[in-house]
Amino acid sequence: MTSESNPSPANSAAAPSDVEAARKLVEVHARLRAELAKVIVGQDKVVEELLTAVFARGHCILVGVPGLAKTLLISTLAKSLQLDFRRIQFTPDLMPADITGTEVIQEDKTTGERGFKFVKGPVFANVVLADEINRAPPKTQAALLEAMQEYQVTAGGKRYALNPPFFVLATQNPIEQEGTYPLPEAQLDRFMFNVKVEYPSEAEELSIVQRTTGGEKSEVSQILSAADILAVQEAVRRVPVADPVVGYAVRLVRATRQNQPEAPEFVKSWVRWGAGPRAAQYLILGAKARALINGRNYVSTDDVKAVAHPVLRHRVLTNFQAEAEGVTSDVVVDRLLETVPAHERGALSASGAR
Repeated sequence: MTSESNPSPANSAAAPSDVEAARKLVEVHARLRAELAKVIVGQDKVVEELLTAVFARGHCILVGVPGLAKTLLISTLAKSLQLDFRRIQFTPDLMPADITGTEVIQEDKTTGERGFKFVKGPVFANVVLADEINRAPPKTQAALLEAMQEYQVTAGGKRYALNPPFFVLATQNPIEQEGTYPLPEAQLDRFMFNVKVEYPSEAEELSIVQRTTGGEKSEVSQILSAADILAVQEAVRRVPVADPVVGYAVRLVRATRQNQPEAPEFVKSWVRWGAGPRAAQYLILGAKARALINGRNYVSTDDVKAVAHPVLRHRVLTNFQAEAEGVTSDVVVDRLLETVPAHERGALSASGAR
């Protein structure tokens, strides 16, 4: 029996305002899904994970082959929010200053004096679409790191704060690797979710073709303002989490590390590098957002399990043996969800069979 069916602890009761926030978020979430459905066909799981990351104040990277509407999904989401949106098309010749901005010499026409003025780049927006992020060189990719982690940009020795809310929503093509620069693990770790975008079903693809080859255009309404989103993010942070649920998230992350005694045998055989502490933080934040979206003011282990794949798939690095056997990080996460006990009294077995 999972903690989903257990009542929340008495000492974890949410304030009435938070209960009201949960009710409102359910309504807002449904309205956002309806607006996105005007343009995006299917991809329910992708939309769910993307909205969860936004409500949890996290950055997100969408990975999928070309033509699956990754860019369209992000731009449509931006249209449904009353936020400043910028798209950056990453290319091999893109420079860091093209993202963050640069200083230019400006002359005061009244005094004739010249001075430097900082011209802000496209990163100074609420929603930044980093399209095909792995096509830019590492130095340019790294230009986003400070913005993603510190919510600021340093240029010319001065720091410039970014206006909240701030999200980097990136896309990446997993099949075409010629002329690309794989993102380093340090930067991948800044993304809360790695969302896998799959091919649509036959019925969905039929609907896509019918919609996009006619003259009909759908208008997307704006649902949330910047202040509304910030309020939602604060409400997510206030959702109480019982200690056993936090303990489950921590055990799940620690089990990904092949050098830990609690790691199962399949992890020691298949994993080259496990997830860091940020993974446990994002598991809990994602679980909080999911609970609130579903109208609950408490978090269960089922919420943690629901966000385990997007949180862990880019933080669990498989080794050569796993690649030779066709084992991906998603397979490792599947096995972990089957192996790691939801309750602490069931000790994690270090001798799990492969």
